[in-house]
Amino acid sequence: MGALTLLLLIAYFFPAMVAVARSHHNQLAIFMLDLFLGWTVLGWVVALVWACTAVQRAER
Repeated sequence: MGALTLLLLIAYFFPAMVAVARSHHNQLAIFMLDLFLGWTVLGWVVALVWACTAVQRAER
């Protein structure tokens, strides 16, 4: 049962993990969207698409 719970948590927070892995400039906002609306399929898909959008780099 614990392995299934872990697998579901990883799947639930997958968009947030993608945002962190890509160093997305809106990591916190993507995580919050995923946390509060990820239980809806639409909210999860929006978070995933947002996490996959272009990352803005800081100009030097």
